[in-house]
Amino acid sequence: MWRRFLPFLAWWPLVGRDSLRTDLLAGLTGAVIVLPQGVAFAMIAGLPPEYGLYTAMVTPIVAALFGSSLHLISGPTTAISIVVFSAISHHADPGTPEFISLALTLTFLAGLYQLAFGLARLGTLINFVSHTVVVAFTAGAAVLIMTSQLKHVLGVYVPKGESFLHTWVDIFNEIGDINYYILTVALSTLIFALLLKRFLPRLPYLLLAMIFGSLVSIILNGEAHGVHLVGEIPAHLPPLSSPDFSIATIRQLAPEALAVALLGLIEAVSIARSVATRSHQSINGNQEFIGQGLSNIVGSFFSSYAGSGSFTRSGINYQAGAKTPLSAIFAAVFLALIVLLIAPLTAYLPIAAMGGIILLVGYNLIDFHQIKGIIKASRSETSILAVTFLATLFLELEFAIYAGILLSLVFYLNRTAHPRIVALAPDPEERQRHLTNIERKTLLECPQLKIIRIDGSLFFGAVSDTSTQLRRLKKKEPTLTHILIIADSINFIDIAGGEMLVQEVKYWKAQGGGLYLCGLKMEVENFLRRGGYLDEMGENNVFTSKTQAIANIFKQLDAHQCQTCEHCIFLECQNIKNSA
Repeated sequence: MWRRFLPFLAWWPLVGRDSLRTDLLAGLTGAVIVLPQGVAFAMIAGLPPEYGLYTAMVTPIVAALFGSSLHLISGPTTAISIVVFSAISHHADPGTPEFISLALTLTFLAGLYQLAFGLARLGTLINFVSHTVVVAFTAGAAVLIMTSQLKHVLGVYVPKGESFLHTWVDIFNEIGDINYYILTVALSTLIFALLLKRFLPRLPYLLLAMIFGSLVSIILNGEAHGVHLVGEIPAHLPPLSSPDFSIATIRQLAPEALAVALLGLIEAVSIARSVATRSHQSINGNQEFIGQGLSNIVGSFFSSYAGSGSFTRSGINYQAGAKTPLSAIFAAVFLALIVLLIAPLTAYLPIAAMGGIILLVGYNLIDFHQIKGIIKASRSETSILAVTFLATLFLELEFAIYAGILLSLVFYLNRTAHPRIVALAPDPEERQRHLTNIERKTLLECPQLKIIRIDGSLFFGAVSDTSTQLRRLKKKEPTLTHILIIADSINFIDIAGGEMLVQEVKYWKAQGGGLYLCGLKMEVENFLRRGGYLDEMGENNVFTSKTQAIANIFKQLDAHQCQTCEHCIFLECQNIKNSA
């Protein structure tokens, strides 16, 4: 019972001398990595840079204590940051006290949604969100991130709050006013980061690249030539804060908060499961919902904005040998110590260097391998990819998430509403004469008895298409009077499905034949029995084995037609030929 309310008690027995050592090293690595990321992500979100660091200190501790993953590292992320900026920039200017207050309120509401979903045990709902939606949204967000940084990289003026297209128009119009000092600092930072990542990937290349960019700016006397600096970050721990709980603000931010909550949950659970496949750990989706919700709720009172699971930091945490969630807690503690020691040095960090770093971060978000695979594999998934990506660029970000999820659900429902009907026939070359798909192997079929398998559930959305396909069989083969459905692939039947089967039995009986079921799963058979549908169809129309079904149905076939038939696909057919 205690573990339900205090889930960290489940992994606490794993803590020992060896695990503490590896968790400490993994935590130190994570703190060094998140330092430049936290500053960059806060700038993407339109917040002062210290808010990214506050989020990286508070969020991972709460998520580690109340989540279920041993390796998931929560905190600020690029996708969440850009959604926060998009949601609040319509209501307040980035960086202002009002903007910060709304960001904290948005974080609290998103956490409240997530906690409610977890307590309601809705963790399995994430399974219905197509992975393509996440890939496309992340790619679109990456393009928006890179576009938003071009003004800092080129040194041109772009008004705040401009749309994607308007930003590019402004950049094109200002192309002649590029500040080459700013461009030099940004490109040197970017190139240095790429070189470090390529040749020395174990080093904290983002942090070292920012230091390099600062040195380049000092050498060029950048401040005298328009190279602006980030400014000194306050050297203290996350201060207490309070979201705005006014009814007007809550109504204003509630829709955007839902989008932030959904995206955060999708990110966190997807990353947790991805790492768990390598660590062979079981993930509790509901517990992750609760952990993410509590981390955002608590974070909103400690100057933290919305966070989620980070794929980069979680992957590095696992690779660094972390054994328990203490590594996330150690990372937050080490980060706090680092901030207290080196925060004054950020006064020398150029915004152009941060722009170069954010360009690299944005580019790394685009999963070209996954996108290429989706385009090759499926047209419907490609449609979801394109719609979500374009909606992210040209529409409100929260609507882009909803559009992608809605479209993926539409395609899913469309697939389930059209169950596949497979024609089967005995294979005379096999000793057991197994029923084989005639699309895979050319086999003769009985002119009077059609054997089919329905691959899919018979629910209200699928009954119309299934009935149409069954009636179409009669039009194609006029001599056909009997249908045997191999039902072992039917996992679910609802009331509409039961009524459809009853109507089909009556229809085929009126044609002088019948419709029969074989191999019903126990749950499906019990449902049909409880609903009285088996009584209406007739118990003699339902069989447990294929051999029994064919033997009984064969007795009802037109014997005269059997004597002149040349197909002879059943053993019973051969007996008639021999007796004749």
